[in-house]
Amino acid sequence: MPPALGKEEQEDRVEEEDEDDSDEEEDEEDEVVNEEVNIEFEAYSISDNDYDGIKKLLQQLFLKAPVDTAELTDLLIQQNHIGSVIKQTDVSEDSDDDVDEDEIFGFISLLNLTERKGTPCAEQIKELILRLCEKDCEKSMVEELDRLFNDTARPAGFLPSERFINVPPQIALPMHQQLQKERAEAHRTNKPCGKCHFCLLSSRTFVEAGKSNSRKKRSNQKREELMFANAEE
Repeated sequence: MPPALGKEEQEDRVEEEDEDDSDEEEDEEDEVVNEEVNIEFEAYSISDNDYDGIKKLLQQLFLKAPVDTAELTDLLIQQNHIGSVIKQTDVSEDSDDDVDEDEIFGFISLLNLTERKGTPCAEQIKELILRLCEKDCEKSMVEELDRLFNDTARPAGFLPSERFINVPPQIALPMHQQLQKERAEAHRTNKPCGKCHFCLLSSRTFVEAGKSNSRKKRSNQKREELMFANAEE
C-alpha cells in the first residue's frame, strides 16, 4: 500500500492534474481552430426558396441604409430568368455538419432601375447612390448620374453581388460571366434586364485608419490605397 499523502501533497497533486487537463483542452481547441474544411460550391438559378438567404445578403450589402430589402428580394426572385445563388454542392442527408441544403453563401443579379421607376426599393437605391456620390464626387458627376437615372432611352441597371466572407473570390468571375450570358438572352427575348444600357456595381472600399476623410483627399485617393471588401472588384 502506498503511503498516505498529506494535505499539502494532495493539493499539489490535484493542481498538477488540473494543469494537465487544461493543457489537453487547449491543445484540442488549437486542433479545432487549425482544422481546414473543404467545401465545394455551385451556382443555381434563383428560386422562391432563396428568399431568406437573398434578403440576409442584401441586408449585409446595404447595412443600415434605408432600402426595402424585402421588396427588393421579391423583385429579384420574380425575374428569376437572370441571376444566380451560391450553395454548397450535394449536402448529404447523413452529413454530421448542421448545414441547410438551401443555405445561400452568395448571389448575383441585375435590376433595371429605369423599368422599375416608382417602385419604392428602386427609388431608394437611386437616392442612396446619389447621396453617397454627393459626398465623394464632384457636382458635375452627381448631375450626370442623376441624368442617367432619368434617361428612359438608356436604362440603368443595378447589379447587386454579395457573398459571405468565407467564400473565395475565385467564384465571382464565372458568376459574372454567367450573368452576362443571361443578360444577352434577356436582350434577345426583350425582357427588362436585357435593355440595361449601364450597369451600376456597388463596391465597398476602405482606407487605413488615420487617413484624411476630406472630399479633396478622397477625390485624389490613389487606387492602390483603397481596400475592397470583395477582392474581384
